[in-house]
Amino acid sequence: MNGAALADFVRRAAEVVTADADRLTRLDAAIGDGDHGLNLSRGFAAAVEALPEGAPPGKVLIAAGRAIVSKTGGASGPLYGTALRQAGKTMGDAEEVDAALLGAALRSALEAVQELGQAAEGDKTMVDALIPAVGAYQAALGRSESLAQCARAAAEGAEEGAEATVPMRARKGRASYLGERSTGHLDPGAASTVLVLHALAAVAAGEGS
Repeated sequence: MNGAALADFVRRAAEVVTADADRLTRLDAAIGDGDHGLNLSRGFAAAVEALPEGAPPGKVLIAAGRAIVSKTGGASGPLYGTALRQAGKTMGDAEEVDAALLGAALRSALEAVQELGQAAEGDKTMVDALIPAVGAYQAALGRSESLAQCARAAAEGAEEGAEATVPMRARKGRASYLGERSTGHLDPGAASTVLVLHALAAVAAGEGS
């Protein structure tokens, strides 16, 4: 994947987040502030506007991440922005991102999100989608599958992880204030993580707009 493909990923992520913003907001209204869809849609729109022309993959993601941090309210801005910036830093100045480098970038994004949010698996956050996504990606990479196949595995792993948040009791964020009442709800951050990783998988498969 080159810089143009990563820019296409950001555009596609913006499209799917915006298209699903109402659902994300409803999910957040059940256990949070009710603004996840709106905030994330605004942030990714800003990321699209900030995309640099002709930049390598890493610089594309760093620019997108900075824009998300500056334009997105709530916890989602810093978390998504940090994830993209750290992924971009891991890519460095590489002009092309292969399967191994994308896997390293995804892992570093996860680690950055965990460090910032101090969330662990089982806390009912986006981390519960990211951890199985990274695990599935690395497993596919270990089988010598293509970048597109690895990205698809990550998206599917995120889906499974997100669904697993439904019975969880939240231990982080505003949802944690609800105690047992936070159970029975899909975590909105995990839900949006699924959307973003499916956008990545689509572009990796050559389905970008």
